[in-house]
Amino acid sequence: MTKTISKYKSISEEIKRRIQEDEYTQEGPIPDELTLALEFECSRMTMKRALDLLVDEGLLFRKRGHGTFIIKSAIQANRVNVVDTQNIGLTKLIGSQELTSDVIQFHVKFPTKVIQEHLAIESNSPIYDIIRVRYVDGSPYVIEHTFMPVHIIPRLTEKVLKLSVYGFISNELGLCIGGAHKKIRADKPNKQDEQYLHCTSDDPIIEVEQVAYLDTGIPFEYSFSRHRYDRFEFNLVTIRK
Repeated sequence: MTKTISKYKSISEEIKRRIQEDEYTQEGPIPDELTLALEFECSRMTMKRALDLLVDEGLLFRKRGHGTFIIKSAIQANRVNVVDTQNIGLTKLIGSQELTSDVIQFHVKFPTKVIQEHLAIESNSPIYDIIRVRYVDGSPYVIEHTFMPVHIIPRLTEKVLKLSVYGFISNELGLCIGGAHKKIRADKPNKQDEQYLHCTSDDPIIEVEQVAYLDTGIPFEYSFSRHRYDRFEFNLVTIRK
């Protein structure tokens, strides 16, 4: 007996095809749920479920009041792209281990075109440009290079950077952190890795590129985390829908 595919899944596959074949513009939102529901002759709820699948896969993100957008970097198929629906930050992740941070760089500047695209901001929107080294139980664990929009994450200070940025966002700003879209890749160490992670020139580095979102779908962080290979482990659980 052949199992028929759910309507929302078949719609999701068709929209994915259109995204991958550039049938939708990457400069603005895709058609809204109501327009797509009329086109595919389905209910708005069915269309929402179809788009939710693509959000979960990291192809789309929603920006409240503006629509649903294509994540340009997710279209490149030569990297592992992981969706993290529980983006809790390193402080909570390490549990009872001691976490400390050194702030290597903390500037405010205007974003490049690439950063604009990942954070869905304009060229005149200031961002924080942050580099931190994080230590777990006194040993170097990761170098984080992070970009955040100032208007979304205001009042960020060096004191906060030495503690927990995600804690500050949740507890002080009252914002709810949602999920994240991640790419994980292996890389050769650079001079900064050798200096701060105490690795040799032939030690592999694991880099995690991430766009993190509030629960509203608004991106608030674009970052690159570079890990020592012997201190990083990634566990992926796949849930079949």
